[in-house]
Amino acid sequence: MADLKIRKDMLALLVCCALLIVGAVGMEWLKAEKEKKPIAIVTTFKDDPKTSRAFTWHTQNGQAAAIVQIVEGENAADWESAKVMTFTGTTEALDSEANVVQAAHKAEATGLEPGTTYTYRVGSGKEKEWSDKATFKTEAAQEEAFTFINVTDSQGITEQDFELWGNTMDQAFATFPDSAFIVHNGDLTEEPADEQAWTHLFAKASKWVTRIPFMPVTGNHDEVDGEAGHFVSHFNLPVNGEEDSIEGTNYSFDYANVHFVFLNTESNIKKQTKWLRSDLENSSQPWTVVAVHQGPYGGNTNKKVKDWTELFDEFKVDLVLQGHNHEYSRSYPIRDGKVVGDGESAVNNREGTVYVVTNASGQKFNEKKEDQFYHKVHFQNEKQMFAGITVDGTTLTYQAYDVDGLMLDEFVLQHGLELKHKVG
Repeated sequence: MADLKIRKDMLALLVCCALLIVGAVGMEWLKAEKEKKPIAIVTTFKDDPKTSRAFTWHTQNGQAAAIVQIVEGENAADWESAKVMTFTGTTEALDSEANVVQAAHKAEATGLEPGTTYTYRVGSGKEKEWSDKATFKTEAAQEEAFTFINVTDSQGITEQDFELWGNTMDQAFATFPDSAFIVHNGDLTEEPADEQAWTHLFAKASKWVTRIPFMPVTGNHDEVDGEAGHFVSHFNLPVNGEEDSIEGTNYSFDYANVHFVFLNTESNIKKQTKWLRSDLENSSQPWTVVAVHQGPYGGNTNKKVKDWTELFDEFKVDLVLQGHNHEYSRSYPIRDGKVVGDGESAVNNREGTVYVVTNASGQKFNEKKEDQFYHKVHFQNEKQMFAGITVDGTTLTYQAYDVDGLMLDEFVLQHGLELKHKVG
């Protein structure tokens, strides 16, 4: 009897060990399969928003191809159809301190139809290495009115930090569900080399950034000591910026009747000034919106971009979106360093430029700075915030909300639809 009991105990122990081994092998297999899947998927504008769309994703395979497949229609799933369009991009191996990812993949779909919904997936081309499908819609051929979302300083470290960012984005799209794209004014993560933080950033807003173009500004936590490799690796952006700027940190694009200009306050400011003049001279769009990180008129002034403000005045830029200060700040209309409006009435006929900082979308808030002569609205509510900006013909309406859905500020810009004449 004793021998039988020993044998049964031994058999039970062997079964337990086998189960543990199978479980461990299974976990490793699942982990290996998961590591083949694309992460940090984000879509952006690179060329014409009416006929193209760009994509970026990361994997742990520096040898994997970069492929995006696209088919017309919402939630289409027949990837063997002759109607599927396949585009091949580039793969770049990364030097990651934490060894979380090994490669950045970028691809662009071109030749698309305006105002059309498409379903897409990205991956290496191998069966188990595709992303889940997602949809996007190109800009309409004649876009009469549109809304975009403005956020800044998601700047987190932990997964919990980026939960706050994700909640902000959820509320933003609940408030402005038809938004065409997102403008982020920089400092996306705390440490640019922390790839796990980047993974959390995109994961917590994946339902949005995989479908809605996510257009970033370079902040002082994105470019450090002239290095912005991790930031750049996560976005496939226009390449029309100043040639000596880090590619992807300075660019411009048009959407509907608005010219958007993204400037990098962290490096190459003088050469960007020359580029900015040329860029503004060659725009015939009736509206101009500029996005920067350390702005001229935020919680405090930033004199190192004074040459830019002179160009904003000369070319009558309508709106400058800023970050960095981690508080809410909205200026009176400013022209030549002076207040030119009451901040209550609509700003008419480009009489002045309005400068805004939409607090922060992450976990970090700064103590409110002293009020300056240019402050019309200035506060610290210690809540994540976002803005929805709607351009409808002759009117631009800006509305700022906190993460609880309470509107805290609103203003209107108005002017005619006549095209600005190109200089020269």
